[in-house]
Amino acid sequence: MNELGRKFWKEGYLVIENYFDDELMDYLNHKIIGHYGHNPEWKHNEEFLDKTETEVIPWFPFREGNNDFQPIEDDQRLNDLTESILGKDWKQLYLMAMFSKKGTRGQAWHQDCPPENNKQFNLNRLFYTHDITDDTGGKTIVMPGSHLTGIISVGDPHEDLKNQVVLAPEKGTLVLLHGHIWHRVRPITGFYRVSVNSRAIPKDTPDDITDIAVYRNLRYRFSTNEVIEERT
Repeated sequence: MNELGRKFWKEGYLVIENYFDDELMDYLNHKIIGHYGHNPEWKHNEEFLDKTETEVIPWFPFREGNNDFQPIEDDQRLNDLTESILGKDWKQLYLMAMFSKKGTRGQAWHQDCPPENNKQFNLNRLFYTHDITDDTGGKTIVMPGSHLTGIISVGDPHEDLKNQVVLAPEKGTLVLLHGHIWHRVRPITGFYRVSVNSRAIPKDTPDDITDIAVYRNLRYRFSTNEVIEERT
């Protein structure tokens, strides 16, 4: 495993600035905004929006036959880095764009998949098509090392936690997050906030690993749009 891989496994996240070139990011940002417009409708139900305090609208372009994001999936540097972290025979899971409107709450503290089995997880390969700044809001917050500590604690969905790290990725930045790391996104203050997540999984991990997410107050199953556990 290379140095970046070792750093990822220690902290549960990795940030690499200037990973993708501006021209590609500008092109993809234009495509994303063209898809959403500036006031898209929510995809999740009211219970999810209210209880999780998470307001983000997903889009899965490849499922619609849109191949504009293929250069990301084909990037050899990214795939080599992924292999150094996940090992051989890892698998691309899906690519998801995420849009948040001005004035929305971002994303509450959560883990992307159940943490009970430390060998079963997803890898978030996030990139940013525009700068995330104080003006835009929507900075990402992570708890270093929390991918090794089990289930996220019960508590306020959006509170600041001791030792949290605030990330403000610029256009073209790559952020890798372990699926068990505790993370959230601050409220959106600018016109919109966009990120794109090309998810991957290690060998022998089920394709539905991200169907259940764990929040500080509940577990939610996306395939059936239901709260499957209230956490108090």
